[in-house]
Amino acid sequence: MGVFSAEVYQNEYLPPGGTDVHAVVTVTSTGRPDGPGGLAGEAAPPGLPPHGSVSAHGCPPPAGSRRPELAEVLLLDCSGSMANPPAKIAQARHAASAAIDCLPDGVWFAIVRGTGAASMIYPDAPYLVAASTVTRERARLAVSQMEPHGGTAIGRWLDLARALTATRPRAIAHALLLTDGQNGELATDLAAAVAAARGRFQCDCRGIGTDWRVAELRLIAANLLGTVDAIAGPDELVADFTSVIATATSRATDRVALRVWTPRGAEVGFLREVSPMLRDLQAERTTSDDHSVDYATGAWGTESRDYHLNIRVPARPVGTEALAARVSLVVDGRETAQALVRALWTDDETRSTRVSAVVAHYTGQTELAASVLRGLEARQSGDEATATLLLGRGAQLALASGNEDTYRLLQKVVHIDNATTGTVRLKKNVEKIDEMVLDTRSTRTLRVNR
Repeated sequence: MGVFSAEVYQNEYLPPGGTDVHAVVTVTSTGRPDGPGGLAGEAAPPGLPPHGSVSAHGCPPPAGSRRPELAEVLLLDCSGSMANPPAKIAQARHAASAAIDCLPDGVWFAIVRGTGAASMIYPDAPYLVAASTVTRERARLAVSQMEPHGGTAIGRWLDLARALTATRPRAIAHALLLTDGQNGELATDLAAAVAAARGRFQCDCRGIGTDWRVAELRLIAANLLGTVDAIAGPDELVADFTSVIATATSRATDRVALRVWTPRGAEVGFLREVSPMLRDLQAERTTSDDHSVDYATGAWGTESRDYHLNIRVPARPVGTEALAARVSLVVDGRETAQALVRALWTDDETRSTRVSAVVAHYTGQTELAASVLRGLEARQSGDEATATLLLGRGAQLALASGNEDTYRLLQKVVHIDNATTGTVRLKKNVEKIDEMVLDTRSTRTLRVNR
């Protein structure tokens, strides 16, 4: 179990009659007890690279021998469209092989062929195998022989991933999904497959080319606590796959939840992850008791994440101080780190109107993402006036917050005449992939400097 800590950033002062409390809770995990490498004094098992080395594809070595049980499933689109151009399927084979190379010994894994059905590439039956020199070599050989044909039924791919990961119920399970096309199933079928997979495994989704739908992959990633991204060209797949697998296999703790306790009369307005990306946690909400709600956060490695919490409390007389919420980390059903969110009513306007710099930063990042997403929707629907206004606001917020990545992506979609005032002009000829990359990456946030 990882070691967690929690810290609160807020302005606790409320004006007379004030009821809304905002705070940012920073949660940090050190990965595993006794440091990131597991228990002190243990050597890596036979066949693993020595500490500090990397594989041929740049994958970091495993952190140590005391890894939790991990399960990894690659869901590879092998539909007919992957042959157009041929570089797509060739690079998919290459990237999958690189991902296989990144699997540390002992990780349970499987490779799925995704078409209008779901079938096994490796192993040849629906079960997971432990990564080793032998199984990695066999998996690479099987991947090198996969050929594109048929359609796309992503829900069936997810169903097979769920069945595979269910064979290792104690493992921290993850899937990496690659597609180049739109799902051929009914929307209700895909939604049902996503709902059935929730809580069984996390899933990072990648789209290659421009014929897939961002909304479909975002639905999967949002519900399965993963990420979604547009891969501009097949040659970018290797670096992306190895990065995703390195992150997935570094996770040390699963079944982690944020428990928010509120006193009588108070309630949670919202809780959202705001760093490293924006994610609404409302769908992960379960009631713990009359005063507590748990929000699942997925698996953790050595990392920090920020959460924006809004609590609505009953107004109290000036001079009253109250506990608005208590936030605890619940790991495997046990409460660990804890942080307190306070409210103090004052008639001092200087105090009550001051906004926490951390809260203000993430409020701006949330507005930035919303401006970009709604601006792109308006552009695609032909409402150029609204698109110009919203994307201009996005450029203004990106500049003000120092979010250079989003600013650069916006420059591919609009001419920025004056970012300070949000004055932009829509570009007439925009590459579709540039729009899709901006869309998928709009929820990545810039972490605040404290």
